Amino acid sequence: MRPFRFALALFALASSLAHPAAAQVFPQPGKPIIIVGGFPNGSGTDIYARRLAEPLGRAFGVSVIVDNRVGAGGNIAMDHAAKAEADGHTVLFATSAMLAINPALYARMPIDTMRDLAPVIALAEVPNALTVSPEKRPHFTDCKSVIAAAKARPGALNYASTGNGTSTHLAGAQFAAAAGVELVHVPYRGGPFAMQALLAGDVDIFLHQTPALVGPFRQGQVRLLGVTSREPLKAFPGVPTMAEACGLPGFVSTTWYLLAVPARTPEAIIARLERIVREVISAPDFVAWVEELGLTPMGHGPAEARALLVRDLASWAEVVRRAGARID
Repeated sequence: MRPFRFALALFALASSLAHPAAAQVFPQPGKPIIIVGGFPNGSGTDIYARRLAEPLGRAFGVSVIVDNRVGAGGNIAMDHAAKAEADGHTVLFATSAMLAINPALYARMPIDTMRDLAPVIALAEVPNALTVSPEKRPHFTDCKSVIAAAKARPGALNYASTGNGTSTHLAGAQFAAAAGVELVHVPYRGGPFAMQALLAGDVDIFLHQTPALVGPFRQGQVRLLGVTSREPLKAFPGVPTMAEACGLPGFVSTTWYLLAVPARTPEAIIARLERIVREVISAPDFVAWVEELGLTPMGHGPAEARALLVRDLASWAEVVRRAGARID
């Protein structure tokens, strides 16, 4: 082989060997990391993602930007993230509603959540709280008074949700089934509208996610009759679990926040993402902030997070089936 051609062959070989290594460089200098959310600015997921973005940016040395792509219960965000370049720079801020409930709820899904996304780390567990207006429903002083009223007048009590098939809808359905009562579901176009209806007295109860209740609870606008977590929450002193307050042993209804990347993302990048995110969310000030939101820190890595998803795909499918929820 002539020297020139031999040199070209060596260069080509070196380039081909170097390319995979270059593809593993993460983060790429000057390229921002985009956290893709599925819900509006000011939502629980948005609040958490923005709080996470700042320390992540410092740790990685690049900008971390939150990009909320709202619509179809998070399906638009999932579709965008799953089809993005698999270089670690597009990270989906997912909820169990998006990953585990939507596949049972929507007749047509843009992606397969198990096949097209790779979990990085489960961030936090998100409980609900049985919420009433002390002004409009002063006679609901505890959970058992709600159950008694529902049993006395089957179908007379109603409950708000943030939309058909959402976790708040399904939490209400779970509560009704566990308590053996008939409640009428009234869906609204998101949390603010459902909360407004509750405060106006248009609905009787609302099983809402805890981050949105911290302010109203502290201001005395709402009365919380129980939380759907396994243990009482630091954010709501004096509020028992629903298992205890309602006399429903073992009653738990929680969702979770999870970071995921396109399934094609190299394991080395996933491992680096997990390590840095874990360092951030394990910091004492971050843990305290999470607990102040009424959330429970998790920190499950890729394998545990995937097992969590597998479990909840099956369990939420059954809840959706029993509730009769469906979106075409």
